[in-house]
Order: sequence, then structure tokens, then C-alpha cells
Amino acid sequence: MFDLVDILKTKVEEKVVVQEQITSVLFHQTQECIDLVEEAFRFEGIVPPSMLNNSDENIKQHVREVNVEIAIVELNVTESVTEDMKRISHLLPNSASVIVVGSEDAISTIRNLKEMGFYYVFWPISKPELIDFVRNVDSNRKKNSGLGKDRTAKRVAVWGTKGGVGATMLTAEIAYELSAKKKSTCLIVDHDFRGGNLDIFLGEKQFQKKAVAPGALTSDLDVSYASSMLKKINSMLAVLAVESEDLNELELKEYARAMSKQLAGQYNFILEDLSRSSNTKTDLKYIAENNDIITLVLEPTISSVRETKRVLASLEYLNSRARCIVVVNYTMVEKSATISLDEIKQFLGRNVDVVCPNEIQVGKMVLEGKHIYQLGLPISQSLNRLTSMLLGENASNTDASLLKKLFKRFK
Repeated sequence: MFDLVDILKTKVEEKVVVQEQITSVLFHQTQECIDLVEEAFRFEGIVPPSMLNNSDENIKQHVREVNVEIAIVELNVTESVTEDMKRISHLLPNSASVIVVGSEDAISTIRNLKEMGFYYVFWPISKPELIDFVRNVDSNRKKNSGLGKDRTAKRVAVWGTKGGVGATMLTAEIAYELSAKKKSTCLIVDHDFRGGNLDIFLGEKQFQKKAVAPGALTSDLDVSYASSMLKKINSMLAVLAVESEDLNELELKEYARAMSKQLAGQYNFILEDLSRSSNTKTDLKYIAENNDIITLVLEPTISSVRETKRVLASLEYLNSRARCIVVVNYTMVEKSATISLDEIKQFLGRNVDVVCPNEIQVGKMVLEGKHIYQLGLPISQSLNRLTSMLLGENASNTDASLLKKLFKRFK
């Protein structure tokens, strides 16, 4: 018997359409952008992006909780597309391809974003043009080509001008603030291969450096192997700390550098703890050529300030393009300082960027597992300022006022 119901049921099932899946999110500023993106994706049968207001908090939360393939960032309401992307770039995982939508019709904007590893779409754009662009980006991801494939971590060298100036403490505190507060993934590279106190400042009681066998230097060093050599502090922070009974310090340096290069695509920041006084001219040449930011840590003593000036002169001689931040850390009480801040500024021929006042309870608080950056102390405010400078954030009036007070206090 002719069964019309069965035929109709079969036809309906045959017409079920599976939507094209591209895991994406739109951080929007205007309703016009929401409407265009939604309509374009739905018309082409692509699952529409998650829609979130463009705010730092939304970006921080969403991209860490969801494995995003493509992030679309609308910047039609902004004074500078480039500056806004510099400000939020650390919030975006390197694994995501980023499409910036903006109304700045300037070659410089395209060039600046390209250097940061971001795609740029000029607004207004038609729906077919947008979909073609998104599909092209998705295709590049699958081929591991195009922009985004070379987006790597910002490398920050924390260089102690002598032993005991607090470079390791600053490295640990910056890493915790960047990862916990700023939601940026961080890797610390420990350059002390014979000991050091990084584990204490990280609050890790069962910390063990990874042993490196002699054959490791000649083996294939890929991302999987490099990841296996890390100590995970939490989901956002890891440490590369190695040691060896057989390899010398130079060999371990080469090994650590090779590992960090492999891991650069996995993190927003790589912080190199160069706290020992035995750092060489070769080390300085390496960080001058390979780091984006160099943080020079000194104490207010003549020997430390003289070494700082030598390092600054060497960086200039090496034509380093790295941004240099000078931090004066009062490891002793102020009255024990042998040189004032004004004298430091005059001797160096440049401003001091951050002043960390003496805090006699720092050691005790660290041993109690507290993180200095979040305690609201004067030194905490200095650490917050340093982290903001690393991110390229503008110093607030409060920061400027604090620095002025500290200069007046330490004269």
C-alpha cells in the first residue's frame, strides 16, 4: 500500500542540514556589527560566533574558558586601533586567529596589526566579503599558514645588575600578577642552573628542577618534549628550570634557550630570570637581540648603579630595540642607601621608571605564601606599576604621584 506518511518523513530527514562549524567569538562595540556578523554567518550556514561586549573582563574570561579558533574584535569606537590592540593583545591566546574590525583606513594600521600577528578588516564590509575573509583565515589555520602562525610570546628579561638586588622576587611577582590578575599565560625561564630561590618566591615547597641528560642537546626538541620539561604552577603559569650533573652552564643555557624558543607560541609572556651576578657579555648580547623588554634591577649603591650604566651603554652599542625599564629596589632601609634617587638619575642620564620602597616584612610574607603584588603595600603599588608598564598601559595619575613622593622621600 502506498504510504505517504513514510515518504514525507524520509524526505524531511534527508533535508537536515549540518551547519559548518568554526568556533568563534565576536567582541562587539556596536549593534550594526552584531547584526552584520550574525546575518552573514547564518546565511552561509556557519554556526554564528558567541556575542560578547568588547571589554577586557569579557575577553579575559571567555578566551580562557572556551577553545576559540577565531576571535573577531570590533574597534569601530576607539581613538586608536593599534593602541587598543597593543593593550589587549596579552589577553588573547596565541592559538586563536584574531580578526580586527575597524574604521581606520590607514596603511600604518594594517602594517602595525600585521606585525602583531592580527588580521585587519576595514569597516564597513559586506556580508560576502566578511564570510570570504573568515573562511580564508580558517583555511590558513588548517594549513598552519598566514597571520597568527608566528604570534609568539612577549619576551621580558629581568636582569639583576648584581646578586641580591631582588630580580628573582620581581620575576615571580610579575608572573603571578600577569597570570592571576591580567589573565595572561606566562612562562618563567630560570637561568640559575645550580640553585637559586625561585621556588621560594613562587611558594612551591616540593619544587624540583628537571634533570637534563647529555644526549638531550642532540635530540629533536619539539613542543611536546619542551612541554614535558616544565613545572606547572597553575593553568596560566609554568616554569622551565633545569639542572645537570654532566652538562656545564653554557650547555644548559643553550638548552634553556632552545626550549623557550619552542614554547614561545604557547604563552603570552616569557619572563627570563637573570638574577645572578655572573651574567656575561654574551648573555647581554643574547637578550639585547631576543627580548622585547629588558627590566634592569638595581639597588641604591654605587656598585649597582655603575653596573647599570655599563649595561645601558652596552645595550645602546648593540643597537638593542628592546624597551628598557629601570627599577630601583630598596633592599636595605632608606638611610643605608649610599646614593640618592636624584644622583642615580643624574649618573644614568635617564629617569628611573619604578621605585620599590623597602619593606622589612617581605621575607616573612613570602615564606607565609603571600604574594606581595596583591597586599596593597607601597611596594605592592610599585609592582603593580611595573606590570602595567610591561603591558604598555599608561601610568595613572596615582602612579605618577606615588613616584614623585618616593623621589622626594629618598632624596
